[in-house]
Amino acid sequence: MRSDNGREYLSHSFKQFMASHGILNQTSCAYTPQQNGVAERKNKYLIEIIRTLLIHGNVPEKFWGDAILTTCYLINRMPSWVLKNNIPHSILFPHEPLHPLPLRVFGSTYFVHNFSPSLDKLSPRSH
Repeated sequence: MRSDNGREYLSHSFKQFMASHGILNQTSCAYTPQQNGVAERKNKYLIEIIRTLLIHGNVPEKFWGDAILTTCYLINRMPSWVLKNNIPHSILFPHEPLHPLPLRVFGSTYFVHNFSPSLDKLSPRSH
């Protein structure tokens, strides 16, 4: 089994369980989601958008579930270069109408990126 260095995969009881069933556990290097494949990169992308929605909307973290639903809604309605600039929703549901949201300009704010590895998932990544 391949996993990140998450504590849920490194506990003594979990290691014992895997050993008793002949399962070999391989872990990736810390802070390298690119080693975990497409799913990890997509999860990172989702978390970055959720963090942005919560922080810039001054919304408490307890609404992260609503933020992820909004994020998935928006991503599925934006053109993707992987799909040759088609919209994922239109490919998944070709017979359903698409109700686009009007885009708005928020201004020209600049940010300084924070590279500290000690931040948790929902901490700001910029100042």
